[in-house]
Amino acid sequence: MSTTNNSNAGTTTTSIKEMTPEQTAEAIKNIARRIREESTKMRETVKIIRQSGAIEELTEAVREATLAARDSAKEINEVANDLKKRGVIRETLSAAEETGATARDTAQTMRETVSREASKEKTTAPA
Repeated sequence: MSTTNNSNAGTTTTSIKEMTPEQTAEAIKNIARRIREESTKMRETVKIIRQSGAIEELTEAVREATLAARDSAKEINEVANDLKKRGVIRETLSAAEETGATARDTAQTMRETVSREASKEKTTAPA
C-alpha cells in the first residue's frame, strides 16, 4: 500500500506494512487521542442541544404531528362510516357500474354502426 494524504484532516496515512513497530504504536496513540477528542466534542454537543431545549421542542413537534394524524384518521373514518350508513357509497358504486355498462353498450353500438357502414361502402363501391 502507498502513502496517502488526507487533506481534510491534514494527516498522512501509511500502510501498516510500511510502518515500524514504533510508528504503529504512535499511530495507535494518535487514534486513541482523536477518539477521546471527538468523544468530548460529542458530549459537549449533546449537552448544548439538551440545554437549548431543542430535544424537547422536537419531541413536542413530533407528538403534535402524531396527534393531528390520529385525529385526522378518526375524522376520516367517521365520515366514511356516515357515508356508508347513508348508502352514499353504495349509490355511488351502483351509479359508476351503470355508467360503465352504458358506456360499454354505447361503444358496442358505435362498433356495429361503423361495421355496417363499412360493409355498405364495400358493396356499393364501383369495382
